[in-house]
Amino acid sequence: MPIAVRVGEHFTGDPVVRDGGSIERFVVLGPSGEVAVPGVDGTDPAGVIRVSAPGLYIVGFRSPPTPVELAPDLFEKYLEEERLEHVIAARRQQGRSLVAGREIFSRCAKAIVVTAGSQGAAGQDRPLGFRLELVPEPGAAPGADSDAGFRLLSENKPLPGALVTAIHREDRLKGLARRTDKNGRVAFPLRAGTWLVKAVHMIPAPATSGADWESLWASLTFER
Repeated sequence: MPIAVRVGEHFTGDPVVRDGGSIERFVVLGPSGEVAVPGVDGTDPAGVIRVSAPGLYIVGFRSPPTPVELAPDLFEKYLEEERLEHVIAARRQQGRSLVAGREIFSRCAKAIVVTAGSQGAAGQDRPLGFRLELVPEPGAAPGADSDAGFRLLSENKPLPGALVTAIHREDRLKGLARRTDKNGRVAFPLRAGTWLVKAVHMIPAPATSGADWESLWASLTFER
């Protein structure tokens, strides 16, 4: 089974060829455990997995931190779009709203695949241990129209008050957005189809990074 990596928004992504230097972790967790996703540098799709048995598989991709600098207006717009009000307030308090935004960012992407012949879809709530991770509750991914619950974990702990957005492939410009509760949980009324659930978390960057902020981008793609 080919595993392609795409970078973009609203289900519109550019293909990313495999680059070992841009991969911190690329794994698939299935009925028999977790294995690395093999592949050849410079190729698209970025990896290929062998499905050894029917069941539910969780594919996870984690990139290393990458530095980026945005002009003050663009950085503020980005913060507003992602509703990172705590960062906007901190920059204002520090008198740095008109200073370029220096950050390091990394991706924590996951996809759930249920193979033909599977008896149920148990195991979708198994975390991979990413620094920022969306974990679906039992019953969230496959099934009929119903509320679907998710937990947002930061460093393996529930992250409260974070914005989570769910986007349907056929209605990609109208996402459902809600904030996590005190237990890092959020729920959406999801209809049948392919969904992308995403979240962004921004914290002060390590002093040795040369950046002011570190952002972590988590995503989860699945079909109901």
